[in-house]
Amino acid sequence: MKRKWILPFPLSPTKGIFWKFSITEKDPNNAWRPTKGRDSIKVNLKISGISRIATIFIAAVLLLAACGTESSSKPTSNSPIDTLLNSPSAPGITDSSILLGSQQPMPGPAAPGNSEIAPAIEAFFKYANARGGVNGRKVSLYYQEDQYNPATTVKVVKQLVQKYNVFALVAGFETTSNQSVESFLTQRQIPDLFVGSGCDCWNSPSSSPLTFGFGPSYATQGLIIGKIIDKKFPKAKVGVIYQDDSFGTAGLLGLRQGLGSNRIVATQSYDSSSLASGLGEQIQALKNAGVNLIVSFSIPEATALELIAQNSLGVKITTFTSANSADPLTVGNLINTLSLGKISGSAAVQGIYSLTFLPTLASQNDPWIRLFTKIHAEYDSSLPLDNYTIYGMSIGYVTLEALLHSGRNPTRLEIVNWLNKPGSTLMGPGLVPLSYAPNNHQGYSGAQLTLIQNGTSTPLGPIYKINVNGKMNVTHSYELPPPKSLLS
Repeated sequence: MKRKWILPFPLSPTKGIFWKFSITEKDPNNAWRPTKGRDSIKVNLKISGISRIATIFIAAVLLLAACGTESSSKPTSNSPIDTLLNSPSAPGITDSSILLGSQQPMPGPAAPGNSEIAPAIEAFFKYANARGGVNGRKVSLYYQEDQYNPATTVKVVKQLVQKYNVFALVAGFETTSNQSVESFLTQRQIPDLFVGSGCDCWNSPSSSPLTFGFGPSYATQGLIIGKIIDKKFPKAKVGVIYQDDSFGTAGLLGLRQGLGSNRIVATQSYDSSSLASGLGEQIQALKNAGVNLIVSFSIPEATALELIAQNSLGVKITTFTSANSADPLTVGNLINTLSLGKISGSAAVQGIYSLTFLPTLASQNDPWIRLFTKIHAEYDSSLPLDNYTIYGMSIGYVTLEALLHSGRNPTRLEIVNWLNKPGSTLMGPGLVPLSYAPNNHQGYSGAQLTLIQNGTSTPLGPIYKINVNGKMNVTHSYELPPPKSLLS
């Protein structure tokens, strides 16, 4: 006589998608099979040589487990079905957990603002874990400080891989630091996901097949800023202040492509290790050259010092910055601190132009901003709610989506293979698509101008997208709302 049990269990806790499994005594392989549906994954647990009684016993146990709790529709990571379906598939993955690692620039000149990113990622993971995690696994992030020093990065990353056996690195900060460990990670086949650097070097899948950027490249940001200035301020005398490394030089290169070299009347650079002396000389030199519009490719502390120098010289020069260089709260607080309270930070940052590729806190009705605000209140309230929080939680979401789509028992190769699919398959809070493809690992492919007004970065004007040929086009927002299950 044929007997059959139908047991509902979640496939994707973040999307509220459910499996139906059946055990039939006449099935020679005693296979679990999912029903049709989005994101369905074929799973066969072949139990060879098992008796009819044992088969019925397993089914009965699972049936009781499914019916024995009022919260069965909100599974936990230790549900019986997860124990059966999940297995350790790679270093850092057990049947109930996924461990990721990261190196962050604390302490050091880049710490202000950027030090909030990893806690924001962690907060998003905790929120998702409370709703079942990824296929019943709880995801955690273990991050260590590298002091914005590549030599320390090597030590930290090797420890994350060799001692703690992380599955992958996520949101590692800065170009040179990541380059210092790239060969080690490639040799060990460790994915380096959503790097906190806009270096064009990440867009080299042939030489860096496991590395993926996140934000628009520095050159892309410079190109967009240049095009906007050319249209919005056609007669401006443009000066540039930039960090003397790949960040600043790439941004300057993109600016020249978008604006034209003849529009730039002066440039000044700085060394991030020498900020204690301020940036008064650089701003004075730009002023002496007749500059009436400054483009800054700087870390937040340098942006603050530039604005302090302007104030000391009695000038207020129109200023554009790259994305995440002028978070209003971070830079405003730095100005208050570095000027010993003599200059109002909130007043100094007013009117600064920047870029964003994510929704901002100015859009309080945006569903992602509502979600991130809720998560911040529950899991990250000891730190500010600002653009860096939005950035970190967006990485948290994209990371979970990538893990979810990499199979029930993901491997390092599977997550890389899935990210190599066209970026349009990985959507969420981004205003523009992620450009991931087999030949492109750069990250988000465009940005929107923002203007600091009343303490927030207010989106201004159209959204710009850079196509594969480097041409900038106006586009619509690609942002998709969060999964409904995350809003509960």
